[in-house]
Amino acid sequence: MSRRSKKRVFTEVVVIDAGAKGKSVAKADDGRVIFLSNAVPGDVVDIETFKKRKSFFEGKAINFHTLSDKRTTPKCEHFGVCGGCKWQHMDYKWQLHYKQNEVENNLKRIGHLNLPNISPIIPSKNDYFYRNKMEFSFSNNRWLTSDEIASDNDLGDRNALGFHIPGMWDKILDINKCWLQADPSNAIRNAVKSFAVENNLEFFDTRKQAGLLRTMMIRTTSTGELMVLIQFYNDDKEKRELLLNYIS
Repeated sequence: MSRRSKKRVFTEVVVIDAGAKGKSVAKADDGRVIFLSNAVPGDVVDIETFKKRKSFFEGKAINFHTLSDKRTTPKCEHFGVCGGCKWQHMDYKWQLHYKQNEVENNLKRIGHLNLPNISPIIPSKNDYFYRNKMEFSFSNNRWLTSDEIASDNDLGDRNALGFHIPGMWDKILDINKCWLQADPSNAIRNAVKSFAVENNLEFFDTRKQAGLLRTMMIRTTSTGELMVLIQFYNDDKEKRELLLNYIS
């Protein structure tokens, strides 16, 4: 069980490594490791911790003094909120470098294996649009960004068709464009959402466990064939067939 403590701030800390699950690694002045999710190796940052354990902290960068030359500009408008891509702000060649280090370290340190020389990872030809299956969730109470909450603008449509916010089972981020799966995936998802809203098809309410539309899976192939699977929660034949006929 984690130990919660008062927040601490460490200033001008050099991020030294990349760890598992999108976390970067730094070291506090007392030698303890700090895992943080919004930095890249080579960044010099101020870190605020929010969780403390015996041998490490968890925290986030709250100020950047120097940006790493390993950085690149993320293409996705949802990066940093959506949990689908962990390292889109790091150059692809460095992503491969740290992934290979992680695998070798796990095999040697945890697995206690003596390894031969390992060839570098062969990079993908596609930095983006490389997945052939994606799953999206419907929600009638989409996640609001901090900018939306702070604004005085009308929040409008609260329905969402997208991804779970990391660590939040009941929060769905509405996705406009995802860079993981090539079109027509984005076109299908956005069209299904628009059709559902226009025809008053109920998006799922996670807390009440009610609604018509639960999840959608899209599978694409190199031959151009498509598969779209809709999971319905309530049994409403008329509405179900209305949506399925539209998709087909």
